[in-house]
Amino acid sequence: MPFDDDEPVFRRSKFGTNRYEYNPDSPVGMALIVLSLLVAGVVLLLMHEHAGPFARPADRETYTPAPVLPSAPSVDSWQP
Repeated sequence: MPFDDDEPVFRRSKFGTNRYEYNPDSPVGMALIVLSLLVAGVVLLLMHEHAGPFARPADRETYTPAPVLPSAPSVDSWQP
């Protein structure tokens, strides 16, 4: 019976592993499923819009990249 209060929140996975999954027959399990999907959707939306903790830095003018250093001496400086 769906939404039975006697159902456990977690149940064993049916794939033969020792993992657990949310039980959608439990009201708390269904709430956790919906909450997980909402949180994942909001995080993806914030990442797409570059908002919240994923916002770009406001002061782009003060950014100076690291200087480019040669990784090997130039060919002209080599002496036999």
